[in-house]
Order: sequence, then C-alpha cells, then structure tokens
Amino acid sequence: MRLGGYVFVDHLTPETWVNKHLEKGFNSAVLPINHTSSQTERNDYVSLAKEHDILLSEVGAWSNPISSDLETRKKAIDYIKKQLAFSDEIGARTCVNIAGSLGATWDGPDCEHYTQQTFELIAKTVQDIIDDVKPTQTTYSLEMMPYTPPSDVWDYKQLVDMIDRDAFKIHFDPVNMINNPKRYYRNRRVMSDFIDELGDLIVNVHLKDLLLTSDLTVHLKEVLPGTGQLDYPILLKKLDTLDPDLPVIIEHLPDEMSYDLASQFIREVASKNNLTWK
Repeated sequence: MRLGGYVFVDHLTPETWVNKHLEKGFNSAVLPINHTSSQTERNDYVSLAKEHDILLSEVGAWSNPISSDLETRKKAIDYIKKQLAFSDEIGARTCVNIAGSLGATWDGPDCEHYTQQTFELIAKTVQDIIDDVKPTQTTYSLEMMPYTPPSDVWDYKQLVDMIDRDAFKIHFDPVNMINNPKRYYRNRRVMSDFIDELGDLIVNVHLKDLLLTSDLTVHLKEVLPGTGQLDYPILLKKLDTLDPDLPVIIEHLPDEMSYDLASQFIREVASKNNLTWK
C-alpha cells in the first residue's frame, strides 16, 4: 500500500507540493491540477512526482453525467472525457467520479436510483466515456456512494458485467458503503466480503471513519480516522493482500493537524498488525 492525503502549502508549486508529500511521508497523491493546466505545469508535476516515487493516484472528474437536466449531463460527460484523457496522458492510476444522480443535487438521493433503467443509463454513460477516450495508461472508476449506485458489492458486480470494459475499475470508499446501522455494526464483514469479491478491480481507496450518533432518525457522521467504529485493522489487512502499489488516500479533514493525527493512527494500526508500506 501507498499512503497519501491532502497537503497544505502556502504557495502551490510542483516543488512545494512534492516537498510537502515527502515531509508527511506520503508516496501517493491526488494531483492538484486538471486538464486546463499548461503542458509545462503538467510536465513539472509528473517528472517531480516520478523522481521522488510519488504515485499519482487519482484525477477527479466530479460531476453529474446522469443528471435529469440534459445540458448538465452533456457538460458533465464532456468534462469527464477531458479529465480522463488528462489522466491518461500523465499516467495517473485512475480518473474517478461518482455515477451521478437523478435527484436535485449531483450526489443526492432519488427514488429511481435502484431501478434497472438507471443501472442501464450508468452503464451506457460509462461505456461512452471509455470508448471515446480509449485510455491506455489509466482507468475510469466509480466511487461508491451512500444513496446512489453503486453502493454495495451487488451493485458493482452488476455494473462491471453491464459495462464490460477493461478500463472500468473500482474506487473503494468503505465509509460511503456503510449506509445503515446493520452495515455499521457489521462493517468488518461488509468490507471483507467486498474486498474478497472484487479486490482485483480496486485501483484506489479513500480512508475516513464513521460514527453512528443517537440523532433521529439515523445519522452517520464522518469523523477522523481512529475516532469512529470502522474496523481499521481488518480493512488494512485485507487491502494489504491486494496490489502492493495500491494508493490509500486520507480525505475530508479540515486542517493539517487532523491529517497528521489520521496518518499517525493509520500507521500505528499497520505497525501493530505487521503491515508494511511501499
């Protein structure tokens, strides 16, 4: 595994960005530029990352390619294709997005999400994106979400079969998969089963934590790794059986100190379980 996380720099340049990753002991990273960047900027980030063995884990393509608004959908698909082509050019491990939403917000719920028609729309959209770009150095992956598919191992199996493209892979975010109390209390089994079933397709991982509060009706709160109930020992053990270069990226924390605490906790769990980092 390769650990990564967001880094805080006063003045963002390829040099300051790389140096901060080295300072934090991160050797996988989310690139802070996109397809609009200059060729010089792209070359500088890629060459410095390669020089210091920092794996470019993901390029984000966050948008809503299945929006009920056709103009929004068209713009999203165009943006994703540009980001996927950019990801392929720089050799990032994956270009990641969510499947999208039919609801009022780009990542929100909708009553039609788990219909066969919606799965067919997602599959057709992903096929169109991959077939148009034809990536050779990167992949296109969907991140699981709590109330939009894919949100569990069964959703992913169905989409993998329907999409049927070698370039389609899985972005694994176990916290997003824990969307009810049963899964929360059985998260060890939920994560283990997912990795056992689909681990070969996982190309990138987000690390967070989750806490079930007593607020009605059900409230699952994203928290600092180590302060929730996600079974980190089993998660890291199972991930350690996959690709040695698998990027595991800490995310969604408010400040540098929080990332330091999360990194310390994750490294301690790995050390106690005799796991090693790439």
